Amino acid sequence: MTTAQPTTTRVVTLARRPAGAPQPADFALEERALPELGPGQLLVRNAWMSVDPSMRGRLEETEKHYTTNFRVGEPLDGSALGRVLDSRAAGVPTGAWVRHRLGWRDVAVVDAATAAVVDPGLAAPADWLGVLGQTGFTAYVGLVRAAELRAGDAVFVSAAAGAVGSAAGQLARLLGAASVVGSAGGARKAALLVDELGLDGAVDHRAERVRDGLARVAPEGIDVYFDNVGGDHLVAALESLRQGGRVALCGMISQFDAEQRRPSIDHLIQAVLKRVTLRGFIVRDHEDLRPEFERRVAGWLRSGELVAKQTVADDLGSAVTAFLGMLRGANVGKMLVRLDPSVQA
Repeated sequence: MTTAQPTTTRVVTLARRPAGAPQPADFALEERALPELGPGQLLVRNAWMSVDPSMRGRLEETEKHYTTNFRVGEPLDGSALGRVLDSRAAGVPTGAWVRHRLGWRDVAVVDAATAAVVDPGLAAPADWLGVLGQTGFTAYVGLVRAAELRAGDAVFVSAAAGAVGSAAGQLARLLGAASVVGSAGGARKAALLVDELGLDGAVDHRAERVRDGLARVAPEGIDVYFDNVGGDHLVAALESLRQGGRVALCGMISQFDAEQRRPSIDHLIQAVLKRVTLRGFIVRDHEDLRPEFERRVAGWLRSGELVAKQTVADDLGSAVTAFLGMLRGANVGKMLVRLDPSVQA
């Protein structure tokens, strides 16, 4: 007996562009028809989806990002992982787990050429969106390529309790750093960096100035700064970096806080005086590193040397709340939404 396949799906759409900080009313939850499955396509029941800081820029009309803007009235998109309900693509069987870019919906019709089959036996399915997904890969690329991490380096990671930051802090140590310190917002997150992620020190940027905290936890200075924040964090790192230091510019979430005072660009003189290298990077430019990354990180996960931190919300109806909470720092590690209640976290 053949089970009838879904013909509609719930989707989250952009109802209007935010005026300032995004609000729940900027989004809508709708039921939409699924297109008919064509050659080379997959019908996927999404089990997990990711909400990411980079999505904040896509809500605007200005080019503050490296991909397309979301369109008013149309579904959002983002990383998702699901099981294939039906396949019209050679090499991708029904039942396979695939990672793709059509999140923000329960069911998706996906071009197989844009999806990647993942092995749930190598790591838990959710990890393929976190430490084994684009999140962990971003951390790995930033450390290995942008920062050119060397054995014995002293490393500072901002937003180190977040998705990319929690991976970067741990990976830095596994890749040979002599010491790793990080920043986080709030005493609970700062304690987690040391107690659960194994960092050597933590700065609670809500309780002290970043420059003061960094001087306390890294009194001899740092060699590498992994930047997720920009602003006062970048200024503090420039002051702390030793001669020949390196900065991996991953993201600058502080730029979206219109009320925050902007530090002067004059602080960049420190890069001249100390011969510092600042390198921005986009993870998609470094796909050649992915096989190496997946092999090494899967091994560290199996051995328990790497901890996959996640904050999980349930149901597509909670996705907007999860996204807005992530922008406020409500998550520890990767913020995920479980779309299929039958799967385990």
